[in-house]
Amino acid sequence: MTVAALLIEDDAKLAALLVEFLAGHGVSVQIARDGRSGLAALKTGAFDVVLLDLGLPDGDGLDVCRTIRSTSRLPLLMLTARGDESDRVVGLELGADDYLPKPFSPRELLARMRAVLRRAAPEAVNERLRIGPIAIDVEARTVRVDEREIDLTGLEFDLLLVLARRAGRVVPRDAMMELAGRGETVGDRTVDVHVAKLRHKLGDDAKSPRYLRTVRGVGYQLVKDGV
Repeated sequence: MTVAALLIEDDAKLAALLVEFLAGHGVSVQIARDGRSGLAALKTGAFDVVLLDLGLPDGDGLDVCRTIRSTSRLPLLMLTARGDESDRVVGLELGADDYLPKPFSPRELLARMRAVLRRAAPEAVNERLRIGPIAIDVEARTVRVDEREIDLTGLEFDLLLVLARRAGRVVPRDAMMELAGRGETVGDRTVDVHVAKLRHKLGDDAKSPRYLRTVRGVGYQLVKDGV
């Protein structure tokens, strides 16, 4: 499955290097050049991990870390050129999952990123999700709505799981297939068709959605409370 990473980094050369390297290892990267745009991206995008530089042009990365942690437990890896141990300690105390001092190799970044993702990921063998009346058993690949089991195709289940694991967050339409573990390139219309079928099976109404909300021009959101 492709990992979606948000890289908050103002060094354009380093950012380009990481995007190219990580793309070859199943990680899609969106770049934000400063803290403000990074926080804005988190509100509109769907990410699995944040890579956060502490030296940002519009403020201290520690403040960005604090803001992220006030609303999210998203895995967060700090990137820092600072030699002061106290900055790293403060970052970890604020809730960062790990830190990596600059300069670093892309391979080490990838290894540390995978490690924080492993620690954050639920054990799929025991993973069960409930969003309002929607209950998902990941291992059994079953879905119930109000205790009524519904029959989904493999792709419909995977798309629902993508949305359920990010309930309350908007998942960009062009990222949904990759996040569902489907590498094929498809148009927006193809995603819309599959989501429409999923919505119908959930008993949802596109005009007045109870579960699956369309965010025009962006993607889809599974309403967190299912109401």
